[in-house]
Amino acid sequence: MTAQPQAPDLTVIKERQQKAWSSGDYGKVGAKLVIMGELLCEAVDFRPGQRVLDVACGNGNTALAAARRFGEVVGIDYVPALLQEARERAEAEGLEVDFREGDAENIPFPDASFDVVLSSIGAMFAPNQEKVADELLRVLRPGGKLGMANWTPDGYAGEMFRTLGTYMPPPAGLKSPVLWGTEERLRELFGYRIDSLWTERRSFVFRYPSARYHIEYMRTYFGPMSKTFEALDEEGQRSLERDLIELVERFNRSGDETAVWPGYYLEVVANKG
Repeated sequence: MTAQPQAPDLTVIKERQQKAWSSGDYGKVGAKLVIMGELLCEAVDFRPGQRVLDVACGNGNTALAAARRFGEVVGIDYVPALLQEARERAEAEGLEVDFREGDAENIPFPDASFDVVLSSIGAMFAPNQEKVADELLRVLRPGGKLGMANWTPDGYAGEMFRTLGTYMPPPAGLKSPVLWGTEERLRELFGYRIDSLWTERRSFVFRYPSARYHIEYMRTYFGPMSKTFEALDEEGQRSLERDLIELVERFNRSGDETAVWPGYYLEVVANKG
């Protein structure tokens, strides 16, 4: 009899992920993605005064965008340092946002607490995708809107994560986070619980002084990449750096010494039934 593959221990995986995201300073990466949160808030077309939850909010891009539109906004994340950055940004702009610790797989609010639930390049990284989908819809009121921005498998981010995975393979059986960037997977996760699903493939344009600069920047501030480099010997680090720089250059369309390239993501709006 063939042995069945053992299911991954999602609790252990999440603990490791939290440590990875807490290392470096993801705020310096997330701050480059401000436009994605702004566009997502326009896509859901919510009304001033509606109660909004930003899940896995990081340093606050999407929550702040919702607050600029006079939403009553809460942002949750499981990295305290990012929440502190988000609070400082809100204070600097004079915006009212309630930032608090919280987990996308166990959102600390009752059923139907929010008119709008958002997540921009955040909830997609939680290991238990089915549990995340359940929680996003659970705290959304009937008739409310769910808005997400998720990297696609075929864009730069998807390729980057695949490259990292060749050096530090993910646990067997763990679903790739970039599946959230496909309509097929979204329909599997949400099923009959939504009345409608609208998606649009968008292009976020990365702009850096050079491909090498981008990789050095990400290696310094993006915890998952930093942890991958730390796990390798010197030769492995050189090889990974070379592969990542080549990846950027493959996408690069600047035509000069700088690096300018598209990163595709799926913008999602679902109406809860």
